[in-house]
Amino acid sequence: MKKAVKSQRPVNLDLRTIKLPVTAYTSILHRISGVILFVSLAIMLYALDKSLDSEEGFGQVKACLTSPLAKLVIWGILSALLYHLVAGVRHLIMDMGIGETLEGGKLGSKIVIAVSVVVIVLAGVWIW
Repeated sequence: MKKAVKSQRPVNLDLRTIKLPVTAYTSILHRISGVILFVSLAIMLYALDKSLDSEEGFGQVKACLTSPLAKLVIWGILSALLYHLVAGVRHLIMDMGIGETLEGGKLGSKIVIAVSVVVIVLAGVWIW
């Protein structure tokens, strides 16, 4: 009978204490923003269908879009779109061989976050 060998690998399952690099956060946010865009596509298509159905439907969608909750939802969808766009451009730049090193990846992630924050705030100002 073999004796079980204890693994020397550290086991940390507490997600609150795991320190992830900035590149991991940008990657996770890129995936989350893609999921948000996919789910919100159904909402946007429904609103488009309703607005094109009749003049009354257009008025209902227009009235709905003026509410503060709708503006918040639109800003959330637009924020996901803008972040996904900025992170996608970073991936395209990396596909050209720029920023593929560890230092370049960290710098690119910081630039993605900074540019995204600026354009998301500007989108919020534009919507409200």
